[in-house]
This record gives sequence, structure tokens and C-alpha cells, in this order.
Amino acid sequence: MITKLVYEGDSITIDMEQLCKVLRVKAESPHFAGIQELALAARKIATVKAVYKVAFVEAKGENSVTIDGITFTSRVLSVNLADTYRVFPYVITCGEELAAWAKNQQDMLDNYYADTITEMILKNTRQTFFEQLDEHWGLESTANMNPGSLADWPITEQRPLFNLIGDVEALIGVKLTESCLMVPIKSVSGIHFPKQGSWENCQLCPRENCPGRKAPYDEHLFEEKFKL
Repeated sequence: MITKLVYEGDSITIDMEQLCKVLRVKAESPHFAGIQELALAARKIATVKAVYKVAFVEAKGENSVTIDGITFTSRVLSVNLADTYRVFPYVITCGEELAAWAKNQQDMLDNYYADTITEMILKNTRQTFFEQLDEHWGLESTANMNPGSLADWPITEQRPLFNLIGDVEALIGVKLTESCLMVPIKSVSGIHFPKQGSWENCQLCPRENCPGRKAPYDEHLFEEKFKL
């Protein structure tokens, strides 16, 4: 079953305090009014789209998982789905409208602000999407894995993920480039799944000073849990 969701209007949230913190701009700054105006404009035109599918794990190997007939190659994914039979592959995008709005900002600083606002809208809506999905399907503890976030599950795994969901471009306007990047670029994809305990891709990622880090890197985790 494939479900499409659209978020706009009041479902789009921008925390001005958090936005200013990310931009390192104080409320008394001469730039604050312009940022606030951009945020209001972004909320008015934003149409964030999401699509997900209820899919079922059919087979598991040491380094692979087959879901609804589509095989993914990843030791970490295989281990993480060891006790799971139902998963939720998804793609979420800021949409062409917001992407074009941000790109068309002529002033260099406004372009940077608009890009950051777009990213925040996508991040906040992604969280809303997960909360709604978990509530709808009665999921109490969940986690995500995303193609390209780990060397073990490279970005080329976007292709089978899109094949698993269906015609993502027709559904929400997201397409893959030859290098498997998503367009619009402010889009996210992955597999959402029930899981006891905590899991973040960041736990296996050694990248330093990552602004999106959600958990500290554990240099021993792969050897302890995922190595054959």
C-alpha cells in the first residue's frame, strides 16, 4: 500500500528562535526582520510532499535484505532488520515550489537564509511525518536508515529504494540523477522500521563537525555488532 501526504499552510512550522540560532543572528540584528519576512514567505508557498509504502521483509542474508522482491545490499541494514517483518520505505521532499523560491533569491545573503529556511522546513516536516506514521501504525519505538549515510549502504541503493516505492517522480516529483542524487536536492529518503533500543546512522559515521549529527560516533560498534 502506497500513501502520499502533503504538508502546507499551518502544518509547516518554522521556529524563529531555532532558525536564528542556526544562522547565528540575534533578534536585535538588522538582518532579523528580513529573515522573518523570508520565513513567512516560505511558509506561504511551501508544499512539502511525502510518500511511503508498507512493505514486508521476505528474506535476509548476511549482507542483504529482500523487501517485496527488491534486494538491498547492506550488512548493517540486515542486522537492524533481524527481528522486523514490516518496514516503511519513504521519500520526503521540500517540493519544486520551495526549491525554486530559494534558488531565485538574488541577494547572496538572502539566498543563504532561504536555503537554511528550506532545510529547516524539510527537517521539521520529516519529524511530523514520522510522528504521524508511528501513530497511525501503532509503532512505539522506531529507527531509520538512509542510502548514502554509511559506506555499508551506499547512495547507489537509492535505485532499489525508489523501485520498491514505485514511480516516485510521478507521485511527489522527486527524481534520481545518474549519480543517485535526488532532485529537488532538499529531499530525504530511507527505510523507517520498528526497532527496540536506539539507533542512528551517526553511530557508525566518523565524520567530524557534522551539523546534522544526532548521536556520537562509536568506533567499536561495527566490530561488536555488525562484523561477520
